[in-house]
Amino acid sequence: MPPGRIVVCGGVVLAALWCAIWVATAPDPALMRQLAFLPGVGVIGAIIANTSGTGGGVVFVPVFNGLREHGVMALDPLQITAASMGIQCFGMTMGALRWTDRLMHQAPPPDALHSGVRPRDYALAAVAVLAISLPAMLAVQRMGPIDNQAILVTYKAFSIPLGLALIAATWTVNRNVRERERLEPVDLAVLMLLAAPGGAITALLSVGIGELVALYLFIRHYPVLLSTGVACVVSSVSVLSGMVWHTQAGTVQWEVVLLAGPGAALGGFLARSIAHWLGARRLKTLDGLWIVLSASYLVWLNWR
Repeated sequence: MPPGRIVVCGGVVLAALWCAIWVATAPDPALMRQLAFLPGVGVIGAIIANTSGTGGGVVFVPVFNGLREHGVMALDPLQITAASMGIQCFGMTMGALRWTDRLMHQAPPPDALHSGVRPRDYALAAVAVLAISLPAMLAVQRMGPIDNQAILVTYKAFSIPLGLALIAATWTVNRNVRERERLEPVDLAVLMLLAAPGGAITALLSVGIGELVALYLFIRHYPVLLSTGVACVVSSVSVLSGMVWHTQAGTVQWEVVLLAGPGAALGGFLARSIAHWLGARRLKTLDGLWIVLSASYLVWLNWR
């Protein structure tokens, strides 16, 4: 397949999906004018999400929580999850297509410390995680009411030491060590263990499985293409599947998705090039910093 073909085809499908949503939902023009800032949020959020592979929820959930706290847009926690998933359908899917296209057309590693990625490892990691995380996510979505805010604070408090561990590992034990060349069985097993809680958390917060996959693979010193690409693929499939329930439940503020979705698709398209420009070490450092700072902000916001 020529370079970029799957990205173009995917972009056409996403554009058709956006048009279908517009026709089916009849958005409120007055509300869309009030939320005119959202395309920019979509671009920035998707760039951060798809360079790191952690999923758009690490950006959109803190942003929407902050907007609610400051009286700009009053979405309840379930609506925030639905809006975040809807935006990620565009951003994470475009990011997943871009990283997968890169997998299919890899250039030689630039130096002795970097490694190529075997397509088999990429596919195996994504399928193994989704086989466990998707049933967990879909089951939790259909359970009774759960205190999303308590789960959010607990999960983000857990994310802080993971982000710090990523920064520490990047600049110490992994600094002058060659990236792993193939996916080790023990790491595949750990990813499968993380899949069930990651899927459950994703159902509640729209973020979880992508962040856990990316963080673990980064800390274990796998190439950015494997770590970020697999996390983007897993996040994309998860949010596309999760939106089925939210659409049926009527929890989606479609104006938010229609405004931020195209921006997220643009950000997802740009993210891979930005990640390449940053380089693995700076990318991992910025990823860890964002997770620590955004998680700290959410914990403070909910406990102050």
